Amino acid sequence: MAILNGMRVVEGSAFVAIPLAGMTLAQMGADVIRFDRLEGGLDARRWPVAPNGRSLFWAGLNKGKRSVAVDMKSPEGRELITRIVTAPGEDAGLFLTNLRVRGWMDYETLSRHRADLVMLTLTGDRHGRAAVDYTVNPSLGFPDATGPEGSTDPVAHVLPAWDCIAGNMAVAGLLAAERARLRTGRGQQVEVALKDVAAAMLGNLGILGETELTGQSRPKAGNALYGAYGQDFVCACGRRVMVVGLTQRQWRGLLDVTGTAEEMDALARRLGRDLSQEGERWHARHEITAILEPWFAARKVADFADAFDKAGVAWSVFRDFRTAMEEDPDLSTENPLFTRIDQPGIGELLTPQSPFAFSAARRADPAPAPQLGQHTEEVLADVAGLSSGEIGRLFDKGVVGGPVPAA
Repeated sequence: MAILNGMRVVEGSAFVAIPLAGMTLAQMGADVIRFDRLEGGLDARRWPVAPNGRSLFWAGLNKGKRSVAVDMKSPEGRELITRIVTAPGEDAGLFLTNLRVRGWMDYETLSRHRADLVMLTLTGDRHGRAAVDYTVNPSLGFPDATGPEGSTDPVAHVLPAWDCIAGNMAVAGLLAAERARLRTGRGQQVEVALKDVAAAMLGNLGILGETELTGQSRPKAGNALYGAYGQDFVCACGRRVMVVGLTQRQWRGLLDVTGTAEEMDALARRLGRDLSQEGERWHARHEITAILEPWFAARKVADFADAFDKAGVAWSVFRDFRTAMEEDPDLSTENPLFTRIDQPGIGELLTPQSPFAFSAARRADPAPAPQLGQHTEEVLADVAGLSSGEIGRLFDKGVVGGPVPAA
């Protein structure tokens, strides 16, 4: 049995963070019901897309959920969403959203229908303004610390890191409020802002403190690992590797395999630095790299891969996505995380299940994402408590719809 079996969560969302939160809960066994407009939400056609135009983004972030399609502009549609969100059930009354809706779908209004409602809302910033990862990152300084050393152009990151982190923080916030409800019987509203998630990490990682105390912004350092030693090298085979000497074991393993221990000792004496210390390796990174570069340039990856692994060196080959799928068994069904499933409208895909492995609960096989409105009828019946006649009338009036494949 999945660890969250019996829990019911309703999701009204777009973009990455809240769909990710809902999917994370669904993969741990919760019944997650996503509602969208009749024509599909903002993500229904979002890239990346399959060759036939169907959204892989939608398929990726909505696995295992139930889908309801509702005319959210009509009074009847809004009443239906209210009934679904606030439907009775000891493990229900949990709502995740980042939709900018005031009035009928805010906490104050919804909690009148269910006093113990737990509602988590993600906003862009603490003032309620719109923000996404690609606007938060520039505003806080990360792109100006990213890119080749000596360059001046900001470099935005392809990974929406704050969305990913905020999605998992939303899971933590919802479950914390649900735990409080179990102990007190009281619901509550939980609010988190995407920009605050990023701003908090600026402080947590020491970047704010560093900037405040030094009066300087961190400069670009290319692929170097800030505060320790890590660098990329081009090998004789033309492949590029990233090598990290963060811990003492990693550092000593790197020197042992490359046979550069004596040269590093001489370098330490010449510079007056103790290279057994992480920070000292950072300051001496250019000189360290100059010693190691010829060693890598003279060897193919296959010449040292096994030795690096046996010595505990932290390292990796640089790959693009396609090469990673071709070469890395962790991106295949050799990894228990992955299964090949048939995603309706798209075809067979390599699909991850939850990365959590609970010793007391079986990790469920991944389920495909629903078609838009696929579960409208059953949710109206078993959650909203409508009769078949009432449901038929709503379909006839165009208040609800489905199933309609997301396109």
